Amino acid sequence: MSASSGTSRENDTNAYAVETSPGRNRLTNVIALIGLVASVCAGFLGNGPTLWGLLPIALYALLSLLGMDIVIATVVALLSGVLVARMPPLEIGALLGDSLADQVTMIGLIIMLGSGVGEILKVTGVAGTIVRGVMRVVGEKSRSAVILGVMVASLLLVTSLGTLAGALAIAAPILLPITARMGFTRSATASMMFIGGCAGLTIAPFAGSNVAIMDAAEIGYLGYLSYGAGPLAALSLIMGLIVVPWMQRRTERADDYYSEAEVGAASDADAPDAGAGRATAAFLIVLLVSVVYATVTRAGTAFPLLALPVLGLVTGLASGFGPKEIIELLYRGASRLISIFLLFWLLAGLFITIDKLAPFKVILDMYGESLAGSSPFVFTILIALLGWVGVPGATAAQVVLLDKVFGDLATHIGVGVGAWTIVLLFASKADTYGPFPNGNMVGAMGLARSSNLRNMMITGWALLVPSCLMYTVILLFLSP
Repeated sequence: MSASSGTSRENDTNAYAVETSPGRNRLTNVIALIGLVASVCAGFLGNGPTLWGLLPIALYALLSLLGMDIVIATVVALLSGVLVARMPPLEIGALLGDSLADQVTMIGLIIMLGSGVGEILKVTGVAGTIVRGVMRVVGEKSRSAVILGVMVASLLLVTSLGTLAGALAIAAPILLPITARMGFTRSATASMMFIGGCAGLTIAPFAGSNVAIMDAAEIGYLGYLSYGAGPLAALSLIMGLIVVPWMQRRTERADDYYSEAEVGAASDADAPDAGAGRATAAFLIVLLVSVVYATVTRAGTAFPLLALPVLGLVTGLASGFGPKEIIELLYRGASRLISIFLLFWLLAGLFITIDKLAPFKVILDMYGESLAGSSPFVFTILIALLGWVGVPGATAAQVVLLDKVFGDLATHIGVGVGAWTIVLLFASKADTYGPFPNGNMVGAMGLARSSNLRNMMITGWALLVPSCLMYTVILLFLSP
């Protein structure tokens, strides 16, 4: 899951591009070629429903695990499905047209719009105002207050923008002088920003992965919060009040403090932008109204397509921007993530093809009775672990993949809505905390000007272990 959990690489043409060695590239190319040849052969062995429909999924997972660009891996998997289904050119064109109107593609568009709104919040100064407001409320009376303030400020900003790295990049110049004045080390500062940011990413109402979870589990935002996201966010903040002081004590003797030059340079960011307060108030009011409306009406996946542009428009107008400037900012932010839209469009085509091949119908026909007797608890644990360590890719795409592959089986076995919400949430978010380093960890470290990856991994594991225990207990309670 190399580009997971809201990590934004805004300067890249492809948001999901990864660096691999020439040898690894050759290996993935050979596997892709073998897979496509096998798909051609499978197309002559049987049409849907057929177990050969699992071949595109297996090929997709293997290529992604080996580090192939996830967009290219999706193209290969889609081509594999088309070959197995033996689709003529006109049918392929109709498939791609149908994919544009699919809910999976809609999630990709939501992610793009979220990036556009994030650009507006950054330029208008709303993001910085949110951080300053939280820190003014908590003050600098004690280290515990500052720890809580930094975590809450990071949480609110990530919740508003729906991206961890982009939000923390805005917050860091404001937060670093405060933590430096209080004598916090770089590692402790990185820990509190990371913990708060991860909690915010979990509860962000319009983050792509969270929208995908709510859509897949067919649950509203309030249910999403109550079953899975709320407990994880609360646990993160509670553990942060324990982990950060411990990290501070651990690194106090390691000369891990900020220099005067760094604090002085960061302090230049303390002045609020003109009109930012008015724009912040407008943004928060519209955001609250949108979330309440979506909760009360149980609005579906399509609602953010309206809510996000309205949020951006109202915020920009309140800040004194004209409609033309607002549209330009929205387009500039959204255009950075065009690769994500293309990815989800291709994924939609892949899943439509797999539905046509219906491999899981064959599995249910063959093993339906034995699956019905399986333990829902064991099944949910296995799928959550699979998503954590075995299904790579961007979080929203990963949620869609897990639900498309295992959703029907989960329903057949008797896994409830709440339990499935937790499974998808854990599978998409757990890798942010470990077991391996990831983009979110490195991003938080860099923004906090820390270089100790080991301490960041310790922070992640300190959250991961209690989270696993908490969700295990909740799944036991929810399992019939």
